Amino acid sequence: MLTPRQNFMEVLRGGNPDRFVNQFEFFVMVPGPGMFGAFPEPGGEAVDGWGVTTRWPEGVITPFPVHDDEHRVVKDITKWKEVVKHPQLYYSDEEWAEAVAIADGVDRNEHFVATITFPGFFELLHYLMSIEEALANYVLYPTEMKEIIDYYLQYLIKQSDEIAKHTRPDMLLFSDDLGTQISSFISPAMFREFFLDAYKTLFKHWRDNGVEIIYLHNDSYSANLVPMYIEAGIDIWQGPLTTNNVPELVKQYGGQISFMGDIDSGVVDSPDWTPELIEREVRRACENNGKLYFVPSMTMAGPPTLYDGVLESIIENIDKMSAEMF
Repeated sequence: MLTPRQNFMEVLRGGNPDRFVNQFEFFVMVPGPGMFGAFPEPGGEAVDGWGVTTRWPEGVITPFPVHDDEHRVVKDITKWKEVVKHPQLYYSDEEWAEAVAIADGVDRNEHFVATITFPGFFELLHYLMSIEEALANYVLYPTEMKEIIDYYLQYLIKQSDEIAKHTRPDMLLFSDDLGTQISSFISPAMFREFFLDAYKTLFKHWRDNGVEIIYLHNDSYSANLVPMYIEAGIDIWQGPLTTNNVPELVKQYGGQISFMGDIDSGVVDSPDWTPELIEREVRRACENNGKLYFVPSMTMAGPPTLYDGVLESIIENIDKMSAEMF
């Protein structure tokens, strides 16, 4: 029986997997100091290292940055250099000790050691100034927006050197939500103009630092961006919603990039979920996408799920489909 890591690589290479990869089983996330910023508790708020205030209102399923005049970091894009300062970059060996111990304890034949970049380039820009202003500024102030992207890129390159030195990850999870359920926020032409070179530069630097797999999380519609994901060097896109027509993407691009998702979290991870619903959605995803270049997975970035029992039911049903189809 293949290890989770070996089985994952067989799927990506078009080889001979012996079962479906069961969601996130193939890596161990090793969070270094400061990598997840500040995350508020439900009902509270927090300020991260970029100065972005994130609030989690009661009754809402996830937090989001606050963009009123009091809290918005960038109020005048022409003066961004005065207000945008990157978070702490260097930490002591003592602060790294826990992450180092976790990484050292991973059997790399069984699992990848993963690190994460969060937020992505597109996400950081709208965190700093609101989604409406960010989208307008790509058109009205392209020079300044590109300057912020490059500023972030230089920070991430230095951060990657620090992470690689301490935990030697062989997988990068890059999180950059780029669309709604039915459309990307920006066109392929705009993605190419503003982001493609930054993606390529960062991912090449990570590969030079020993990373084997580049994993993009983006739970939205972005099928129109897949050719540039391939050009950027992304190995697997995690999070494609069913609106992307994932089976068609697998058919068209499998072998150049793989896809992990097609089980919409908004459908299965709901207060009225049932085992029958999850069984139906998992079966549809597995049967329609096949065994290669596809990992059945909820589209949310990872466990835990919002509602108790959902994650366990998805895992159970993927195993059932493995027993049936392999």
